[in-house]
Amino acid sequence: MKKTRFITTAAIIAALYVVFTLLASALGLSSYAIQVRFSEALTILPYFTPAAIPGLYLGCILANTLTPGVIIWDIIFGSLATLIGAIGTYLIRKKLPDWCACIPPIISNTIIVPLVLTYGYGLEDGLPYLMLTVGIGEIISCGILGIALLKLLKKYRYQIFGEN
Repeated sequence: MKKTRFITTAAIIAALYVVFTLLASALGLSSYAIQVRFSEALTILPYFTPAAIPGLYLGCILANTLTPGVIIWDIIFGSLATLIGAIGTYLIRKKLPDWCACIPPIISNTIIVPLVLTYGYGLEDGLPYLMLTVGIGEIISCGILGIALLKLLKKYRYQIFGEN
């Protein structure tokens, strides 16, 4: 039963990540300098369950694969940034205040995504500028929306995620 719940939870999170990414893309929010992906709010979910780690990673791989114009390096390293952030959130969840759950994904994406934009896509905006703009997008997506989601889900954590 636990294994089934784990796989189901991971699959639901992956599906939500894909849907929210494609929605942000359709609205024109997930491209350009400041990327606001609604799906990045989900990167706080490892705070509640370890099933979120593979769910977010798989969801990011699928979302990046399905997004038009995305290069292989973005699929690989963008998804790796999400994986690193998810693992970081899971590792700090009991050691730091709740609001810190968003810090690992913000840091990993702020470092890795600008490198992909610079070297993968050949953007010449300058690495510091891209780190700033991607960081702003992550603060909006994960920091503001993610922490709001965390506060909402915290009330229902046991009903949604069970004992973790």
